[in-house]
Amino acid sequence: MDVPADMVAEESGPGAQNSPYQLRRKSLLPKRTACPTKSSMEGASTSATETFGHRAKRARVSGKSQDLPAAPAEQYLQEKLPDEVVLKIFSYLLEQDLCQAACVCKRFSELANDPILWKRLYMEVFEYTRPMMHPEPGKFYQINPEEYEQPNPWKESFQQLYKGAHVKPGFAEHFYSNPGRYKGRENMLYYDTIEDALGGVQEAHFDGLIFVHSGIYTDEWIYIESPITMIGAAPGKVADKVVIENTRDSTFVFMEGSEDAYVGYMTIRFNPDDKSAQHHNAHHCLEITVNCSPNIDHCIIRSTCTVGSAVCVSGQGACPTIKHCNISDCENVGLYITDHAQGIYEDNEISNNALAGIWVKNHGNPIIRRNHIHHGRDVGVFTFDHGMGYFESCNIHRNRIAGFEVKAYANPTVVRCEIHHGQTGGIYVHEKGRGQFIENKIYANNFAGVWITSNSDPTIRGNAIFNGNQGGVYIFGDGRGLIEGNDIYGNALAGIQIRTNSCPIVRHNKIHDGQHGGIYVHEKGQGVIEENEVYSNTLAGVWVTTGSTPVLRRNRIHSGKQVGVYFYDNGHGVLEDNDIYNHMYSGVQIRTGSNPKIRRNKIWGGQNGGILVYNSALNVTRMSVCF
Repeated sequence: MDVPADMVAEESGPGAQNSPYQLRRKSLLPKRTACPTKSSMEGASTSATETFGHRAKRARVSGKSQDLPAAPAEQYLQEKLPDEVVLKIFSYLLEQDLCQAACVCKRFSELANDPILWKRLYMEVFEYTRPMMHPEPGKFYQINPEEYEQPNPWKESFQQLYKGAHVKPGFAEHFYSNPGRYKGRENMLYYDTIEDALGGVQEAHFDGLIFVHSGIYTDEWIYIESPITMIGAAPGKVADKVVIENTRDSTFVFMEGSEDAYVGYMTIRFNPDDKSAQHHNAHHCLEITVNCSPNIDHCIIRSTCTVGSAVCVSGQGACPTIKHCNISDCENVGLYITDHAQGIYEDNEISNNALAGIWVKNHGNPIIRRNHIHHGRDVGVFTFDHGMGYFESCNIHRNRIAGFEVKAYANPTVVRCEIHHGQTGGIYVHEKGRGQFIENKIYANNFAGVWITSNSDPTIRGNAIFNGNQGGVYIFGDGRGLIEGNDIYGNALAGIQIRTNSCPIVRHNKIHDGQHGGIYVHEKGQGVIEENEVYSNTLAGVWVTTGSTPVLRRNRIHSGKQVGVYFYDNGHGVLEDNDIYNHMYSGVQIRTGSNPKIRRNKIWGGQNGGILVYNSALNVTRMSVCF
């Protein structure tokens, strides 16, 4: 709606003193001195602040404090001019002018705080189509205006973001050559390149908040060694519209001095023409070095190089916080943490990478929570060479090799994760690997849910291991470990399989409803198997065969669909103090050269007898059986 011509009469024109539409000039306001920070812009709903000056007091009559009555023009403008007309006039104002107008009267304050006015200004400056809130350093998040508790989130966000500089190619020249058009924004800074903006930080032209606007920024030299904040600024899905890539060197390098730096809401790519190791063995998309702790937030991270990693965190004191990022479709490792590096990595999606989704080695010790690690072309998480780490509530699935691999003295702690639908196994611990796997769900893997081999010694405690296409826990090749308090069920092969000189401790587990046997010990398998409940399995509750010598003590083995405990083909060992009952065949069966020691057991309710001995079983007279 346009403003009527007769409403803008000049003060010195004919009849000006008698015109009811005269607009008074506010000649007493001082010149603007600063950008509208949060404190100064709050004057829109209160009195004018020092930044914008105070309203001039009216002349007094006869020394009394009573003000003169409002002039007709001012009265009309403040009280009778339709809201639509005032809002149309206000729509031509910039933010500082709106704040000044809000100081005139209560009505103007309400109209000058209209969210539509501030949304227009906000999108012109920052481009966001939803308000980006910045309540404290290092924290940014977008909100839905309709769901926000405050009436004008656009203005609130404007206040929080106002002091930043802007990287907007081609706009700087236009901005600085039109001072009249942008009067009141003299304190805003515009740059054509990220390098120029970083130079402005070094020269103290502003305090380090940089908005990188829509576009593709290629082959800039981005080395961060100060606590800057750099955030993408674009409509819609911000990170898709702001792309920073390098074809020669690491795209971002964080160095000592960049503690508390922040980079967020952008796509970061390393896309070299020559993708081989010859030129780019030491290059990464994102590189975080010693003694720095930047925040990386809501970024899309990609690398087409066939060596190295997308994100490399390396060295003592390297301790970033990486949250809500997407590290996917890389032709190398997704996230690589090494050489005593640490850090917090939360709520990221890591998928479809050519090598491991995550590598942790050489005393790297990250905290990794709620990450979604899936569809990798290699292993999901690989810890090796003394790698450590705390992994909590991650969803790890559909990786080509194991969901989680531990090797060579690595010792991670994995808690309440889901590890499932692996194209091979779920967890693979080998070559003297260790680790604690506690309260995880491990299911529907093509091979065993847990593999332990080659002198490895992990702790597997309190997990649900179920519905595997092969076995539940498979211990072989001199494997060890503590298998304790797990619920193992519904697997296609044995719930626990022990072979080839392996010697685990297996206790307090429930092993049930398997499509095969409960526990299968063969090929000179050993181990202590105690206080487990083994029941309702399709084949024998426990099989002991081919020179194996386990100790089975204080177990409840019951309700099986075949025999309870089956020794055959030179199966040996000790069976003592167990409760073995209600099997469709005999409670214990011994055959073909087997020679166990059986004492103080309760064996009852078998439909084919308590103990059945045949086919050259040895030393039967040494058994002590209680029925």
